Amino acid sequence: MDSRRATETVRPVAALLLPVVAAALLLAACRARPDDGRDLVDRATPAAADVDVDASSLLPVDPDVAERLQQRTGAVIAPPPPAELVGLLGEYRSDESGREIMLLERQGRLLLLAAADALHELEEVSPADGDGSDDRRSFQLVDLPQARVEIDAGELTFADDSYRRVPFPETTGEIFRIEPMAAISELRERALAASPPLEEPAPVRPPDLVELIDVDPSLRLDIRYAGTRNFMGTEFYLQARAFLQRPAAEALSRAHGDLREQGFGLLIYDAYRPWHVTKMFWDATPDFQREFVADPSQGSRHNRGCAVDLTLVDLQTGEPVPMPSGYDEFSRRAYSDYPAWTTRQRDLRALLRQELEEEGFQALPNEWWHFDFAIWRDYPILDVRFEDL
Repeated sequence: MDSRRATETVRPVAALLLPVVAAALLLAACRARPDDGRDLVDRATPAAADVDVDASSLLPVDPDVAERLQQRTGAVIAPPPPAELVGLLGEYRSDESGREIMLLERQGRLLLLAAADALHELEEVSPADGDGSDDRRSFQLVDLPQARVEIDAGELTFADDSYRRVPFPETTGEIFRIEPMAAISELRERALAASPPLEEPAPVRPPDLVELIDVDPSLRLDIRYAGTRNFMGTEFYLQARAFLQRPAAEALSRAHGDLREQGFGLLIYDAYRPWHVTKMFWDATPDFQREFVADPSQGSRHNRGCAVDLTLVDLQTGEPVPMPSGYDEFSRRAYSDYPAWTTRQRDLRALLRQELEEEGFQALPNEWWHFDFAIWRDYPILDVRFEDL
């Protein structure tokens, strides 16, 4: 905020920011991951290799605010955000205080998320310093016009605190990567020498894996683990194929058909995954990022052929649609209730979830792209390579 403003504006702005301090206290209320019970309080998930994010400063979002943001704007998917807002959207972090705020778009309007339950609409005013700079933008809070937000080349000033835009992979054009805990050759040798866990009682259904393109040739594939465009930069599959248990594959095809009538289709990133690959993921991933990989001692629903990683593709352009994060991005942007930056992202994520859930799939809370088929418990953990299917 410009220090030349009248002192009577200080108290209202200070009152506005009280929720920011309280926001960190809400971290203890964050839900536990349902499939393994581990606490999600420690959300220290760097968005890129050189970004250090302190879990104590992360901005949780009140469930009511998250629900309001996630609601579809109507039967028609929202258009892209105004071009003049695109470069402003995202998360901003203060080096001095450690606080975080977000700039979001909703129905063409710019919003400031300043605390867990403090969502404010912004309107642009002339630059506070009057220098006419093309890069400098000045906004006021509609519900508190004395409060200003100044933005200049990725630097944001609000209430006498300065923030820098967090460089997530989407904004840098990179694929998210971790630093593996061991060499790939060691991880593979260790995984291939191990055995999947024994299950008692044994699952009731025998495996019936089918190849997705045999069930529906119109499905599109981008099997990330058959190449190096994944979070470890390593090829895990010798063949770019996708399999699911037959009931799950047929349900997926039905969802795909419904989406095609709306101008979209499904793009598959991964489906059945041999157990030894799950073990490689787990052994490679640092403890603080393991909420995004399955524990091999329990087995993954991917290992049972009942989980699929996917996104939407625009049938008119042939391109994947914009989503709140990249695939396999180990950050809070991957959470299904993350307040995505644009209305279009929120609408598309909601459409994907709606169509999959109508066919018996369940969304994973901390990965928008991951869906489990409802009867996954009925199938055994498998460790069969694609070339042997």
